[in-house]
Amino acid sequence: MNLGFIGTGKIASSVITGICKSKIKYKKIFISSRNRKISQVLKKKFKNIVISKDNQQIVDKCDWIFLSVTPTVGEKIIKDLKFKSKQTIISFISTITLSQLKKVIKVKAKIVRAIPLPPISLRKGPVPICPPNSKVKSFFNQLGTTVEIEKEKSSINFWSTSGMMAPFYELLRVMTDWLVKRGVKKDNAQKYITSLFLALSEDAVVNSKEDLKHLVRESQTPKGLNEQGVKELTKAGFYKSLEKTLNSIHKRLSK
Repeated sequence: MNLGFIGTGKIASSVITGICKSKIKYKKIFISSRNRKISQVLKKKFKNIVISKDNQQIVDKCDWIFLSVTPTVGEKIIKDLKFKSKQTIISFISTITLSQLKKVIKVKAKIVRAIPLPPISLRKGPVPICPPNSKVKSFFNQLGTTVEIEKEKSSINFWSTSGMMAPFYELLRVMTDWLVKRGVKKDNAQKYITSLFLALSEDAVVNSKEDLKHLVRESQTPKGLNEQGVKELTKAGFYKSLEKTLNSIHKRLSK
């Protein structure tokens, strides 16, 4: 089958990279020329990448079409594209609902919303999809871990937490800079912090069947450094602020 990507930003590039490194079978991947730099890099890096002259060509040539544009761009361009009922359309657009997509796409194609994140380029990380679809689930399971969501309203919760990606990286940056200010070489500081949080994340995944309170408790000792860290951040309102930000993002997505 042919795969088509409308939009060539960070997420599209990450998904395409993951696909090309996986065992997913496809003939060609048609991509937008909208971001010329990214599209050219992908074409040079991987075989069977075709840069399309326009978005309609992507729709005409492909069996599966991935919508990877901003909501503003999506509202402008999707309504003018002529899709086919036999196609599978997968939307990465955060604020355009299934009912809105069905209305502008017009034909009775299979439409699924998905939430991939940049680590998909490494074939790692969760990919929530809504509604459940066996073929789409199988596809994304080769790129990460598919999480099927029955109700679209519930998917907003996952979109909200995906807004914590940049804050997480900012946390790593602040800690790295803190070490650098104390005389640690930047390469060593960055290697230590990123490796530390990778290990912590992997440990959390291994123990994900247990309540995460268990890990919080087990990582502390009485009057120890981690106990101090949790207490001071809690007192400063760090975790309440995190919850407040999630609520704010959720409210934005719920409009």
